[in-house]
Amino acid sequence: MAQTSDPDIRFGDDEPDSLISGEAVALDLRPTGFVLRGAGLAIDWLVYFVGGTLLLVYVVYPILFAIVGKDSDAQTAVTIGMAVVTIVIAPIVVELLSHGKSLGKLAVGARIVRDDGGAITFRHAFIRALVGIFEVYATFGGGAVVTALLNSRTKRLGDLLAGTYSQYERVSKVDEVPLFIPAHLASWAGTADVGRMPDRLGRRISQFLRQAGALSPVARARVGTELAHEVATWVYPVPATDPESFLTAVIAIRRQREYSALMLERERLQPLQSALKGLPRGFPSRD
Repeated sequence: MAQTSDPDIRFGDDEPDSLISGEAVALDLRPTGFVLRGAGLAIDWLVYFVGGTLLLVYVVYPILFAIVGKDSDAQTAVTIGMAVVTIVIAPIVVELLSHGKSLGKLAVGARIVRDDGGAITFRHAFIRALVGIFEVYATFGGGAVVTALLNSRTKRLGDLLAGTYSQYERVSKVDEVPLFIPAHLASWAGTADVGRMPDRLGRRISQFLRQAGALSPVARARVGTELAHEVATWVYPVPATDPESFLTAVIAIRRQREYSALMLERERLQPLQSALKGLPRGFPSRD
């Protein structure tokens, strides 16, 4: 397995953007990267351009010539109209019907959403398409590139004005690490007091344990020692063992106790199910 020897490797420092919902729950939202946004935009532009050109040449022009003949003014007007349909109306309709998606966005796993994570409306799609005439087509994408590089969510100018951004929806597969309490810490685990540590610290520990095999021995020992020192604040007593075994045992204990608490809560609610799901006395059934 390839190893990394980066001496400055850190775990959990680069958190995805978070959104606090009305229930005070932090939602992890990931903006689409610059390269993926560019790829999706190129696919959409190719689809709209090729589709509009084929429709114009093989459908609209033959109908036009059959009605008015080869009238240059009518041909110019129809060409302009088809350009408006291709670069303004079509993107609006596609994004509204697909709730923020298009063929290019579907290919790269992106979706256009509001800044609060909700679905876009006609106003958002209209502003993005209208501004896209200048920053995408008039500048050959240069305006969108410059704007996207200057903000953390890779927003183009249309997104800034509409209050939207491109959200990345694909979640990479996570290789779960089997958690167990090392044999030499079994007796300690029976009496250890493990407090409720911050969720962010727990994620950093899980990430370290998943990627420990890919680290160089020096980086693995250094990061493990740093995390063990942070975790020691929430554990009493701290066992005399190596950092990695200590972290593995703490995460395993935390998982077991949280699972036990959930099962206990389910058992306590079980006798109340009939009262929670039943109807009041004399209330007619709607089934």
